[in-house]
Amino acid sequence: MAESKLANESQFVVDVVLSSRQGPRKVLIFLDGDQGVSIDDCADLSREMAQALDENNWITDNYTLEVSTAGIDQPLKLARQYKKNIGRRVKVKLKDASIEGTLTGSDAEKIVLAEETGTGKKKEVKTREIPFTEIEKTLVMVSFK
Repeated sequence: MAESKLANESQFVVDVVLSSRQGPRKVLIFLDGDQGVSIDDCADLSREMAQALDENNWITDNYTLEVSTAGIDQPLKLARQYKKNIGRRVKVKLKDASIEGTLTGSDAEKIVLAEETGTGKKKEVKTREIPFTEIEKTLVMVSFK
């Protein structure tokens, strides 16, 4: 439902989390966009969602609604996020290993990673295709260069 309330087609909902803790429930909506997301975009979606939740009486108890961007500390979840981050360094956690490299491609089934091995003259770049089914978590690495 949150997806239908977005004003811009280049934006998309990454995740919706409903807390089940004691006290007022918390509804968290994480938003991303092909060209980024502004604070105004988050505020607009928050207003639309609050109105829809209240009108449809989906949550009868008190609740807190937060709409936020999928921050740099959040793992990539959707193929659309991978496409947006092509060219950036990522750390991919697989079931049995972790790999760092530059994300060079992505489609509906897999990502393509340029993985550097060795140093100096023995430095090699290997291209590796990784199916989404093998990926447990992918984080974008922050560079301060």
